[in-house]
Amino acid sequence: MPLLLIEHSVSDFDGWKRAFDADPLGRKASGVRRYQVHRAVADPNYVFVDLDFATVAEAERMHERLKQLWEGPGGAVTRGPSARIVETVETRTP
Repeated sequence: MPLLLIEHSVSDFDGWKRAFDADPLGRKASGVRRYQVHRAVADPNYVFVDLDFATVAEAERMHERLKQLWEGPGGAVTRGPSARIVETVETRTP
């Protein structure tokens, strides 16, 4: 399953979360099957987001749209954003 792994700093987590919840890119319509939001323990204003897709092509399209968002209005709530597409190789429960 392809994942789009995103990470960046935010100046205000609550403000960023409101923007994320507003869903400006339409996650469901873009093929996102599930997502997770994480915060760094040592810095609660450092955010990680995992977006799960059925296909690499869907993840690539979302990645391109995300870069455009960061260059525009999304740049107001994120600092130093980065993202990469990975595939899950193994998942285990001990």
